Amino acid sequence: MQLTIDCSDPQRMVAFWAEALGYAPEPPPEGHDTWRAYWTAIGVPAEELPPGAGDIPESIVDPAGHGPRVWFQQVPEPKVAKNRWHFDLKVGGGRDVPLDVRKERVDATVKRLIAAGATVSRINDEPDMGHYAAAMQDPEGNEFDVV
Repeated sequence: MQLTIDCSDPQRMVAFWAEALGYAPEPPPEGHDTWRAYWTAIGVPAEELPPGAGDIPESIVDPAGHGPRVWFQQVPEPKVAKNRWHFDLKVGGGRDVPLDVRKERVDATVKRLIAAGATVSRINDEPDMGHYAAAMQDPEGNEFDVV
């Protein structure tokens, strides 16, 4: 399985989401210096490769091999509406973990992801419901939650 995300700057998105998900940029297949060299070798026509495509990694992979490959596909148009999907980064530990500990974990991740280029949309702090989460946006405005 692969998750494909349309974006305008694959290099920036690879760097951000590798940090956010604990993934690594995917190296090109063995025997090829770049993905562009690989795609050319397997016959992808040059007109299908925009300038810069494949010169740097455009996908990330789970180093443990459990999660899906994520490919950031460069497209010419910007994001204009709310996502129809989003990532939930579950860092708090679940409801078996005390709320104050979950808040510390969420806040630490939020701080790390802000440094990587994310922005906070809102903090959902509902202690009566035992809930604490941050709604955020990646560098291109795609929504995700840290819970």
